[in-house]
Amino acid sequence: MGRLSKRDLLTCQDLSHRDIWLIFETAKNLKNSYYRGERPKLLKGKNLAMIFEEPSTRTRVSFEVAINQLGGNALYLRPGEIHLGTRETVGDTAKTLSRYVDAIMARLFKHETLVELAENATVPVINGLTDWLHPVQALSDVYTMWEHFEDLKKIKISFFGDATNVANSLLILTSKLGLNFTFCGPKKYWPKERTMELVEKNVKETGVAPTFTESIDEAIREANVVYTDLWWWVGQEQEAEERIKAFTSYQVNSELMRKAAKNAVFMHCLPASRGMEVTNEVIDGPQSIVWDQAENRLHVEKAILVLLMT
Repeated sequence: MGRLSKRDLLTCQDLSHRDIWLIFETAKNLKNSYYRGERPKLLKGKNLAMIFEEPSTRTRVSFEVAINQLGGNALYLRPGEIHLGTRETVGDTAKTLSRYVDAIMARLFKHETLVELAENATVPVINGLTDWLHPVQALSDVYTMWEHFEDLKKIKISFFGDATNVANSLLILTSKLGLNFTFCGPKKYWPKERTMELVEKNVKETGVAPTFTESIDEAIREANVVYTDLWWWVGQEQEAEERIKAFTSYQVNSELMRKAAKNAVFMHCLPASRGMEVTNEVIDGPQSIVWDQAENRLHVEKAILVLLMT
């Protein structure tokens, strides 16, 4: 089956082109096995520590179910339950957990905390979300696109809204793969320098640059994938009113979807603020594949766990 080229998965930039397709092919095989009723115990006896600084639905459930189906065990370390960076340094926590478990998945407020955790751990560390990136979500999303369109080189992916951790990870991943990606939103909210440094490095290798625009018409024209995300997240609540004003015209609604390609699908990483970035008629409509996305978190994470822990 193979292994990934690096021990940790902190960003999509950590992955080689081979790594990405190894994850996708492994996820496909594991998903097919799942639907045949097979539960290969590839991680029998393995333990995964799951650190959460904030609650989560999809990340918590999908990772726990993933390792359970593979024969392993998950330890849910809920917010405030361990002394990560408070009564104990991040490094000491990492070193201790490394003596107990076979891998660590962490959903943290600050990306810098994740980096420190990985630097001190002696087992694989997986980014379950930080303020900057959400690589597992991006991998699941592009895998879902591959399922629906097969040839990723022939589709246009258009993201509407804010440069969220998901948008940043999608930019990095699609630029590594040389895909046609458009980011559309108010210029104030475009991706920041540390994201663009990685994107520009990838563009030098692939020759395919993403498009950045404030023009909704430009972004939606011939778009095969229409993607959006929340307009604000934890720590940005005080900006809500300002953000609503900035992003209202970028809402994904039926009128916008009608301007996309005939075979266009709608994607959202969830949770969604219905009536804000997307309307009910779109997210619940026939073009929506958000539930395929959500399910594929399980299969892609199983692939990542197997490729890092065996």
